[in-house]
Amino acid sequence: MAVRIAGVTLPNEKRITVAITYIFGIGRSLANKILKALNVDQNKKTKDLTEEEIKKLRNLIEKEHKVEGDLKREILLNIKRLKEVGSYRGTRHARNLTVRGQRTKTNSRTVRGNVRKTMGSGKKPPAQKT
Repeated sequence: MAVRIAGVTLPNEKRITVAITYIFGIGRSLANKILKALNVDQNKKTKDLTEEEIKKLRNLIEKEHKVEGDLKREILLNIKRLKEVGSYRGTRHARNLTVRGQRTKTNSRTVRGNVRKTMGSGKKPPAQKT
């Protein structure tokens, strides 16, 4: 029997502490707090949960925590607001650059695309003679 919470199917073979971290917006520490509040054993596997425990988990997570779609929507709205206000962070988001103060002269290749700004770098090797 597959356990679905907030539109996410939890893996059966993992401990419930790890399994509920598959839900976007729930990390390790929040998972532990939730399980402690419900008095559910953290070492239990997902498949060993009773129907009552599953129902309690589902109610607590969906009612009291912002997860999955709602959280993603809120994050997108926050970024959109930063762009509209014209803040530094907003312009960084708009240009697809790092936002949190990382250096970009070196590193951050994946963000900027694999662009190397020195002569001869990134050049294709010459065609092989046959």
